[in-house]
Amino acid sequence: MRSIELLSPAKNTNIGIEAIRHGADAVYIGAPRFGARAAAGNSVEDIARLVEYAHLFKARVYVTVNTIIYDDELKEVESLIWKLWKIKVDALIIQDLRILSLNLPPIPLHASTQMDNHSAEKVKMLSELGFPQVVLARELTVEQIAEIHKECPDTELEVFVHGALCVGLSGRCNASEALFRRSANRGECAQVCRMKFDLLADGKTIVKGKHLLSIKDNCQINNLEALLQAGATSLKIEGRLKDADYVKNVTAAYSNALNAIIARHPNSYCRASSGHISLSFEPNVMKSFNRGFVKSTNRPDANFDTPKSLGEPIDKHTELHNGDGLCYIEKGELVGCRVNNAETFRFPNAKQLYRNQDQQFDKLLSKPSSNRHIYVDIEVRENGISMTDDDGITATIATDAPTELAHTHQTDNIKRQLSKLGDTIFEARKVDVLYRKNYFIPSSILSAWRRELASKLTEERLKFYPQMELPHSPMTAENNKNIASMPSIPYELTHDADTPLMLCKHCIRRSLGICLREGGKPQLLQLKLDNGSMFDLEFDCKECVMKVRQNKEIVRQK
Repeated sequence: MRSIELLSPAKNTNIGIEAIRHGADAVYIGAPRFGARAAAGNSVEDIARLVEYAHLFKARVYVTVNTIIYDDELKEVESLIWKLWKIKVDALIIQDLRILSLNLPPIPLHASTQMDNHSAEKVKMLSELGFPQVVLARELTVEQIAEIHKECPDTELEVFVHGALCVGLSGRCNASEALFRRSANRGECAQVCRMKFDLLADGKTIVKGKHLLSIKDNCQINNLEALLQAGATSLKIEGRLKDADYVKNVTAAYSNALNAIIARHPNSYCRASSGHISLSFEPNVMKSFNRGFVKSTNRPDANFDTPKSLGEPIDKHTELHNGDGLCYIEKGELVGCRVNNAETFRFPNAKQLYRNQDQQFDKLLSKPSSNRHIYVDIEVRENGISMTDDDGITATIATDAPTELAHTHQTDNIKRQLSKLGDTIFEARKVDVLYRKNYFIPSSILSAWRRELASKLTEERLKFYPQMELPHSPMTAENNKNIASMPSIPYELTHDADTPLMLCKHCIRRSLGICLREGGKPQLLQLKLDNGSMFDLEFDCKECVMKVRQNKEIVRQK
């Protein structure tokens, strides 16, 4: 049976806790520095609080240290990694292989998608270097994932299933650095791909002021079973800059979908963490931020009109609420409006409306919207009381043998008092009262027993959760002579003019219906930003890849 992990993003500790409450088996969160989202760093103390909460449910916490590291930062990174290991972080997600040359604690390292993990050969190399889990490139097809799993069956494969998509191949975009000296590989992406461009053909403008590189978002919620069959073991939601409402809703939606698959295949898959979820809302990924969804991550399509959230498509049968936010495309631009009076609102003819803010749904998510509990069975005997959870962990306390007999039947009251676990992570599934006589136990005594048992079982669960360690020491770049693919000098230090700024599976030719394979005529295509920066487009039709190259007329912004 394969253990499957739903991996959710955490901008901060509180959002990470909400992700776990709403069904995440693991969360990933940024370290104080060196994360690929510079605006989402967290203190070691805050991460420690998240780790303790997660481990109560056997959920894991992965910390991102996934930027390229400069020489003068290596010692600081080494010190940070030791601090994270000491607070029992489960793994680090890294990009720079030079980290392997440091004096590291025995903490698992996961290979970031920024390493450009597109092939079985690359995954095999990373596995030999000591990486137990590899984050695959977003652009891979189900068939390609299956081939990697076939060649690397012992490597855990982490696959993005939801959220924003980079137009550049994972780890292969240098546009932000080239234009703004804000490196995406240093966590400071300026999102050049979401800007407006003109498209020139042989020097003439054929498209004016469109978001030509802004591809739609990823949504694999209806494709999870195929991904699991292909070998994916970790299903990852993108969004370390997203707010709590987004994480709650999307995590809950994917958790429900994963549970449905496991219910159909109980002998094939199981969840990686413990506990059951009780939601107070019906999750719907369309109600959270989205730019529309791609049909394929391998051949992603763009939304040329806007990089902003569209939300859910609606029609005249949709129930609207006062204050809902609506939007539509008018002459190639996104136009928004509010519903002032839902009862009198009339849908305009021949317009597709979208709701990008649902007032009632948002109100539900602004409140506590989920509980996560561990089922426990309680046994009461003359000489003690025990509480055993779903993982088989037991806490026991000794009690004085009761002596006072009751005049009325006491079993129901004992069960009721011991089941009041609402302020803990536990929920009583069964209480067996195995007294030989009808003893009277004061409610105050029963409450004290219940509190002591819950506290003790909480301690036992944290003891039960061992710190993850590698089965062997990771190899280092220094002592491993068999690995030829070592990190090259990063673009940030060379600004090599021959290096493409982007490699894209998104193809502007294909999107505009002028694909060379489908009869389009050869033309010199260029992109132009408002600031005058020019980019040359090259098309590798054999590999179906578009290259965006820096034109010598590029204008660099300060």
